[in-house]
Amino acid sequence: MGKTYKMTIAGCERELPLCEVSEDLDIAAFIMFGDVEITVESAKALIKKCPEHDVIVTAEAKGIPLGYEMARQENKDYVVARKGLKVYMPEYVNVEVRSITTLSLQKLYIGTDDINKIKGKRVLIVDDVISTGESLLALEKLVEKAGGTTVGKVAVLAEGDAAERDDIIFLEKLPVFPK
Repeated sequence: MGKTYKMTIAGCERELPLCEVSEDLDIAAFIMFGDVEITVESAKALIKKCPEHDVIVTAEAKGIPLGYEMARQENKDYVVARKGLKVYMPEYVNVEVRSITTLSLQKLYIGTDDINKIKGKRVLIVDDVISTGESLLALEKLVEKAGGTTVGKVAVLAEGDAAERDDIIFLEKLPVFPK
């Protein structure tokens, strides 16, 4: 294993691998997929910090485990904004997004069934890591297009300058690693 960054998240100690995002910068990769313990414990800890909400919205793919687990623990609906249009989405809303871990411009979509879950509801936006905030902004626009009201934005980790924001809720600060 290459270089890592050791941290404790929701009481769980982890070694996060450092990954190059540019010739000047590395980030610590936090991947919830396959880590049931950290997903369950992070969901519990975030729920305690969240404002009242009716439905959870997250983006495909890395936010799905956390969004699902928070919804399961609270017995609430959750919606996944998809990265591609699906055949079961004849009517939809979409937005564009560019995040730090994705090299190209992407679109996020939600179809009629999910629009109906959001419309007129208090929405909590959930993600694994907030870095530049581009994904959050895209999800906020998507919620607005679907007729919902964003009441909170939460993540397990706030990376770099995101930790200084006062409009997000998170469990731990995650530094970036300039070279």
